[in-house]
Amino acid sequence: MEINWLAFAVPFFLLLMGLEYLVSRWQRKDYFTFSSSVANLNVGIIERLLDSFTVGAFYFVYDSLHRHYALFDVQPGIWTWIVLFLATDFVWYWYHRLAHEINLFWAAHIVHHQSDEFNYTVSARITIFQAILRTGFWSVLPIVGFPAEMITSLLLLHGLYPFFIHTRTIGKLGWLEYVLVTPSHHRVHHASNPAYLDKNYGDVLIIWDKLFGTFAEEDEEPVYGLTKPLNSHSFLWQHFHFLLELLVSVRQTPGFRAKLRLLFGRPDAVDPIWRDRLEDRFLWADAPTRSRTSTASTYRFRGYVVGQMVLTLALLFGLLLYEQHIPAVYQWLAAGFILLTVVNMGAVLEQRQWVLYLEIARVGVLWMTLYALSGYKLLIVLAYIGSLSLWAYFATVKRHYYQLIYGIK
Repeated sequence: MEINWLAFAVPFFLLLMGLEYLVSRWQRKDYFTFSSSVANLNVGIIERLLDSFTVGAFYFVYDSLHRHYALFDVQPGIWTWIVLFLATDFVWYWYHRLAHEINLFWAAHIVHHQSDEFNYTVSARITIFQAILRTGFWSVLPIVGFPAEMITSLLLLHGLYPFFIHTRTIGKLGWLEYVLVTPSHHRVHHASNPAYLDKNYGDVLIIWDKLFGTFAEEDEEPVYGLTKPLNSHSFLWQHFHFLLELLVSVRQTPGFRAKLRLLFGRPDAVDPIWRDRLEDRFLWADAPTRSRTSTASTYRFRGYVVGQMVLTLALLFGLLLYEQHIPAVYQWLAAGFILLTVVNMGAVLEQRQWVLYLEIARVGVLWMTLYALSGYKLLIVLAYIGSLSLWAYFATVKRHYYQLIYGIK
């Protein structure tokens, strides 16, 4: 049976994250926190899931542009591979820089910078919005004349390197600091220290930052995360909070030109007051009944979250490994279950009261999958009876659920 060997990237990177955790413990450094690490992995799970559905579309874009609009006919060779690498890294620099300088692009990129820790799990904070945005920038490469096969092959290798620079366990690397983007350089990029803001945009080579005046060396200890910390592990809020802030701010801005200037302006042009108001409306309206710290420290709570994470990663790995042999309907059902579980984990970390509805939705997806696999019509009758029973005893189910997960009586 033919399998997708790229699926093994999932356990490979998880192994490296585990090794980094052990190294940090050996160095007696506290580089990992439970809730932040889970939130980081949640973002990466969905990106990898959606990437399996969209990678073909990205290849189609490159191939179509190359066949219809290529200015030159570039053929594979040692020098053309080198030129493509330099061009790819150069385009990345400008994509990355503009993603920090233009609000519309920052709305897609901000998720990568929300974590207040810095380790290999942070490298997983890539969203499908970023992937689409980057594809738009890299689309210049097939227009120049590079074939889609070359572009996708190089992007696969080019995308591996950034994983290894998201770490605090590696210090400065001597002469490599003058050529490559090192962990030290990238720590500066993820820092919110005033001296470090908008610095070190490079992906593999640091020469672009030095050439265009955006380089900063790591001198003082970085403070990681946003300048205004998010203080939320909600999967949905992490993805959409800045977009909501931007849309509300644009709506409140008089004049068409002023609205455009805000959309394409810098992130600091968005009044931070909108974050507070939107948090009060959407994030804290269903406030936890007890502190997140006390609940997150319990073994039962952590065990539940870890169990969900292990289940999700195993399902994702299996889906990617055998994607060519799994019918589309089951792929979509599995994707729906994974998405609901990731949103569920974020809601559990926030101790949201509405998380029970996500649990019911997940059971519904599992029931539909079971029916699709077996075809037993009796399952429809059982689902109807179960729904009536849940409706009749919902208050009791909810009380026992919150007591089991959150310890709330």
